[in-house]
Amino acid sequence: MPTAAKLFAAVAFAFVAFFASEVYKPLLPEGTQFGLLTPLNTLVGMICGWSTMGRLAGHGYYSAAGAGVRTTGVMLFYVLLIWACYEMLKRSTRLYYDGPTEALAAVMDLIAKYFMLMLSDPQVPIVLVCGGILAACLSEWAAERWA
Repeated sequence: MPTAAKLFAAVAFAFVAFFASEVYKPLLPEGTQFGLLTPLNTLVGMICGWSTMGRLAGHGYYSAAGAGVRTTGVMLFYVLLIWACYEMLKRSTRLYYDGPTEALAAVMDLIAKYFMLMLSDPQVPIVLVCGGILAACLSEWAAERWA
């Protein structure tokens, strides 16, 4: 059921994903085509905000902070999984892998590679954690105001 908390969480986490994507772009190798990086990550942030944070709102601000970090973790997992699968599919069309098992194992390696690249600059984790907590507080405010 749609609620104000879900709407506010969806919009707020879309902004968090947007800004985290923009901060992440300079970390990628020079000449990288960004394509749908920001729009797709923003969509994933919106879906995670609606489905994860939206249903956890309404239990107080302290609980909301934890739920915001949780939602950010869920969002980060899905974003990394999507982009790792995309890269694996690109590589597999060039016959880079010997079989499907090697391709699926490469997804985990790519997730780890992208995660470590994200951790190489403290700006991205700061945007994710602080933005997630602020987005959760906004969702909690909406839950209290329009309960």
